[in-house]
Amino acid sequence: MKSVLEISRSLQWKLLVFVGVFFVMATSDHAVKAGGNNSSRYIAYVGTYSQNGSKGIYRLEFNSETGSLKLLEGTSAIENSSFLAIHPNRKYLYAVSEVAKYKGEDTGSVVAYRIEGDQGELVELNQLATGGAVPCHLSIDSTGHCLVIANYTGGSIASFRLKENGELDSPMASLMQHHGQSINKQRQESAHAHSANISADDRLVYAADLGIDQIIIYHLDPQTAKLSENEPSIIKIKPGSGPRHFTFHPQKDFAYVLNELSCDVIAFKRNPDNGDLKTLQTIPTVPEVKPGYSTAEIRIHPNGKFLYASNRGHNSLAIYRIDKSTGLLTALGNEPTGGEMPRNFTFDPTGKFILVANRVSNNIIVFRIDQETGLLTRTENEVIIPMPVCIRFLLK
Repeated sequence: MKSVLEISRSLQWKLLVFVGVFFVMATSDHAVKAGGNNSSRYIAYVGTYSQNGSKGIYRLEFNSETGSLKLLEGTSAIENSSFLAIHPNRKYLYAVSEVAKYKGEDTGSVVAYRIEGDQGELVELNQLATGGAVPCHLSIDSTGHCLVIANYTGGSIASFRLKENGELDSPMASLMQHHGQSINKQRQESAHAHSANISADDRLVYAADLGIDQIIIYHLDPQTAKLSENEPSIIKIKPGSGPRHFTFHPQKDFAYVLNELSCDVIAFKRNPDNGDLKTLQTIPTVPEVKPGYSTAEIRIHPNGKFLYASNRGHNSLAIYRIDKSTGLLTALGNEPTGGEMPRNFTFDPTGKFILVANRVSNNIIVFRIDQETGLLTRTENEVIIPMPVCIRFLLK
C-alpha cells in the first residue's frame, strides 16, 4: 500500500499536470480567438466621385497593428457617392449622391444600404431626393433615428427619419432653406450649405454655410427628425471666410469651424444650454494663403489633445495642439499628405493612425500619430482608389 505521503505527492503532481494542461489550453484558445475574430482587422468604406473609372463606394481592410491597407472590391453605387455616414448600430450605411439632377428634378439624392457579412458588403435599401442640388455632407444622431444632409448648391439642410430596418422614411422630415450671399462673387453668390453636424446631446444641428458666411443653428427633435429654428439661430463669420466643416471637442464645450476660402480655423466656446458660440481665436492653416489654396476637412483626435485640418493646393494637414482649459489652438506645423488635393481624413479605431484621401492623385495614405506630440509620420502603407473623398470605419 502507498503511504499517505506518497498519495499526497501523487495528488500534487496530478494537480500540477492538470493546471499546466489547463493553462496551455486556455492560452491556446485565447490565441485562436484573437486570430479568429481578427481583433486588429477593421473594414473601412471610401466614398468617391464617379470619375477616373471609379466603381462608387470602395471597401478596405485595415490592420490596426501595422497600419496596412488591403483593397476589397468596390460596390457599384450611385453617381458621386462622395460622403458617407454609418448608423450607430453598425448595420447600415448612408451615402449622398452629389449631383444636381435626380429623376429630372433640381435635387441630389441619398441612399441607404444594409451592411452584410464579415467583408461588409452593401445591399441597397432605398433612395430618396434630398430636396436640394449637390448634397455634400451628412450626419446621423446618436439615437439612430435622424439623418441630416447639407445641400451645397441648393443652399439647404434636409432631415430624414430613419426606420428600424435602416430605410429612409418618406417624406423627408424637414427642409430648411438658406438665403443670402457674401463678398466673394465667384463662390458666395448664393447660399451654399457645406456641412450639418449634430451635437452630442442630439438637440442641435450646426449648419456651416460657405455662401453666406454663417453657421446656422437648428433645434432637432430626435424622435421625428424635424428641424426648427433655435435661439440663437445665426453665428456670423467674417465676410469672405467661407465656413465649410465643423467639429465639436469630444470632452469639452469647445467647437471649431474650418473656413475654406480664408484657410483658417475659428475656435469657439460653446454654450451647452442654448448652443451659442463665442469666438475665442482665429488661426491660419497654412503659412501663407496663395491662389489655388483651400481647405477641406477638420477633425479632433479622440484623446481631445490635437486638431487636424486638410489643405488643398498646399496639400498638407495642419496640426494643432488644443489647450483643454481654454480651447485655444497652438500650431505645430504642416505635414505633406503625399498626394494632391486632400479631402476627408479619419482616425483609425485605435487612434494610432490617420488615413488621408487625396482626391486628384487617387490615393489614400496612412500616417502614424505620435500620441504625445500629435505629429505625423508617413508610413509605407498606401492604396490606389479613383477620386477618393470620404473615409468611414465600421467599428466593432
